[in-house]
Amino acid sequence: MMKNKKSASSSEAAGDINISPLIDMVFILLIFFIVTTVFVKEPGVEIQKPSAVNSLDLPKNVILIAVTDQNNIFYGGRDYGLGGIRSQVRRVLAGNENYPVIIQADQNAQAGTVVRLVDECKLAKANQIYVSTLN
Repeated sequence: MMKNKKSASSSEAAGDINISPLIDMVFILLIFFIVTTVFVKEPGVEIQKPSAVNSLDLPKNVILIAVTDQNNIFYGGRDYGLGGIRSQVRRVLAGNENYPVIIQADQNAQAGTVVRLVDECKLAKANQIYVSTLN
C-alpha cells in the first residue's frame, strides 16, 4: 500500500513543469531591451527635407532640432525660437558633450535662420553640428 502512494506522488512531480526559470529569463530579456533602447527626443513637427548627394549615418543619441518653413525652431515638440534654443542645447549637452546636434531644416526655410541656428548651437558648446537631408 505504501508503495503505490510513493509512486503516485513521484509521477505527479515528474508531470509538473516548472516555469520559474522561463519567467526569470523573460524578465531579464525585458530589462535588457529596456536598458539598450535609445531614447531620441523628436522635434515634434513634420518638415520636408531637401535632398543631397552626400550623407552620413550618425549615432542614435542625438539632439534633433527642426526649422519649419515659417522659420520656427522646434525641439521636443516646443517652439523655442532662436533666443531659447541655446539654453536647451546647453542643458542637454551637460549630460554628454559628445552628442551631435542634427538640424532638420525644411527645404523652404531661410538659409539665414539655419545659419543663425548653427551659431546658437556653437555658442551652446556643441562640437558636432549636422544638417539633415534626404538621401
